[in-house]
Amino acid sequence: AFHRAVIDAHDGKRDKCQAGSADEPPFQKPPSGPSAADSTLQGESVQQAVEPTHQGKLILDATVVEQAIRYPTDLNLLNEAREFSEQIIDTLCANLMIVKKPRTYRKKARQAYLAVAKQKRPGRKQLRRGIKQQIQYLRRNLGHIDQLLSHFPEAKPLPLPGWLLHRYWVIQHLFQQQWAMYHSQTRRCDGRIVSISQPYVRPIVRGKLNKPVEFGAKLSVSLTGDGFAKVDHLRWDAFHEGLDLASQVESYRDQYGYYPERVLADPLYGTRANRDYLKQRGIHFSGKPLGRPKQVTHENREQLKQLKAQQRQDYLQRIPIEGKFGQGKNGYQLNYIRAKRANTSLAWINSIFLVMNLMILQRIFFVISKMGIIGWVILLKRLWKPPQVDDQLNFYLPQARLGNYAC
Repeated sequence: AFHRAVIDAHDGKRDKCQAGSADEPPFQKPPSGPSAADSTLQGESVQQAVEPTHQGKLILDATVVEQAIRYPTDLNLLNEAREFSEQIIDTLCANLMIVKKPRTYRKKARQAYLAVAKQKRPGRKQLRRGIKQQIQYLRRNLGHIDQLLSHFPEAKPLPLPGWLLHRYWVIQHLFQQQWAMYHSQTRRCDGRIVSISQPYVRPIVRGKLNKPVEFGAKLSVSLTGDGFAKVDHLRWDAFHEGLDLASQVESYRDQYGYYPERVLADPLYGTRANRDYLKQRGIHFSGKPLGRPKQVTHENREQLKQLKAQQRQDYLQRIPIEGKFGQGKNGYQLNYIRAKRANTSLAWINSIFLVMNLMILQRIFFVISKMGIIGWVILLKRLWKPPQVDDQLNFYLPQARLGNYAC
């Protein structure tokens, strides 16, 4: 691996690597003939036989990256939806050249909203009364919009800009959700809208002490032993991150050509299905074993002590991915995504992880540059495989990989 090459150079293996590179004969073109082809194929089969099937470690975890939206409340969302509905009515009346607009009571609705919003801690009855008023004003405005839209033929496009037409679709769904929650006296519903401008954002309950609910995308992230992070899955709805373990392990195998030796993750990933999946592939899982703990006896006391120490060591090796999240959120504002669309938010998040990976490469290249030519010799020897010949005796150079990127 890349980091390992740098560490070996610092540990005093420069002379050894230099002597090894001097003893290696230069590459010679393989001679022609059937005997040369047979020897080449046998050499390839031996090389394939000794290639490792498990190497490295994979650290898994999930986090939520918050969008830059105002903290949502039912009263504020209904007031914002009512204002958008009034703007739609004004646009339609101007297009139809209607002089006398339908009554919207916008001034009274604004006063009713401020009467509750300006209170520091409004009571439950006052808050419920204010929400009911805003729901009624919004329902009246939506009825006026339906009447105005009946003047336009079905085949003709509506005289509304694209962004306002999108808001009209959102406020209809918002009204249905708020109406259902008000009559059922609940505070949750499926697919709840928390932002009219970004309706794809969902509340995700995390259970943290200072922030029990977060509003943004949830990421499944994998971190290799070299320190390179990768966003494997991004979803806007809450999900169980343990279900992504199999796909993340297979992605690691597709990228490097072998499975990891160990998978380090929190206990949430330690489901029975995930343990069976890893056991079938010979991968060690860092979590505690399922079932009742073994009874300590004189014979197994030392074994259980070593097992507990190994679990402690695995837990400590999982810390780097938490540091990666902290680096992204504190240094690169990963917890304040200011994009306005779902696809641009995805590009924003992946760009932050790309920059963090490039910073690791920058530090590595800085160390190698300080080491001089010896560092580059060690790097090329560790990363670049020797030339090979395929079945048709075609000479080619295999692709060298640098962490998560191919050279």
